Amino acid sequence: MPQSLVQNYIHITFSTKGRVNTIDKNIQPKLYSYIIGICKNLECNVIEIGGVEDHIHMLCRLSKKIALMKLLEEVKKNSSKWIKTQGVQYANFYWQIGYGAFSVSGRNLNIVEKYIQRQEEHHRKMTFKEEYRETLVKHEVAFDEKYVWD
Repeated sequence: MPQSLVQNYIHITFSTKGRVNTIDKNIQPKLYSYIIGICKNLECNVIEIGGVEDHIHMLCRLSKKIALMKLLEEVKKNSSKWIKTQGVQYANFYWQIGYGAFSVSGRNLNIVEKYIQRQEEHHRKMTFKEEYRETLVKHEVAFDEKYVWD
């Protein structure tokens, strides 16, 4: 086969360190745009991004040229540095160390997009911790509760 053909869709989620409510309505759109730009530069096009004050969800197409771990390292490192320049209220902003990443079938993109778009509504009923536990169980990811949260 003379060429490499890849189509990997990934649903990624990660929170602020300690799940502190730092991503307020003033910074959300700018932060999302900044993250979309980072991903675009890494050839990982974002299909949907959203979240609430303490975490974000991102659905993207992972480039064949970058490892998932490297994508997350670049997104978190660069967006964290950027947000700290946006005002004193963001001076102590940090992302959690870990993340969750789940493959998505092309047929299910629409479902995940809508899920991300409805984050505010969703989190009126469920915390991030509850949501994350539910997602891990749904995707049959074995985990130890003492190591999931930082």
